[in-house]
Amino acid sequence: MRQYLLSLYQPVGDPLPAADLEPVMAELAALNEEMKATGAWVFAAGLHPTASATVVRDRDGEAMLTDGPFAEGKEHLGGFTAINALDLDAALVWAGRLARVTGLPVEVRPIAFAG
Repeated sequence: MRQYLLSLYQPVGDPLPAADLEPVMAELAALNEEMKATGAWVFAAGLHPTASATVVRDRDGEAMLTDGPFAEGKEHLGGFTAINALDLDAALVWAGRLARVTGLPVEVRPIAFAG
C-alpha cells in the first residue's frame, strides 16, 4: 500500500459564508469518517489563509523571513489529506470524491517517504 497526498487548492479571497460552508464541512467530515473506516485515512488538515504565512529562505547561512505566501497566484493550498491506497487509481477515486464534496481542485501525488 502506498501513501498519497491529496492537496486542496482554493481560490484567493474570502471563504464561503458560514451558512454555505457548514454543509460542505459536514459532508467532508462524513467522507473523512468513511476513509477512516476503510483504513485509507492517514491525516488531514486545513490551513489558515495565506496572509498568515511566513516564508523562510537561507541567505548565506542565515534565515531570511518574509511575510505572505511563497508564490502569488489565483489559487493556494488550503488543506490536504494524506491517504493509504493500493495504487494511483484508488487514490484518484478518493480525490474525485473529495473534489465533489469540496468543489475544489485536488492534486494527487504519491508520497516518496514519510518520517
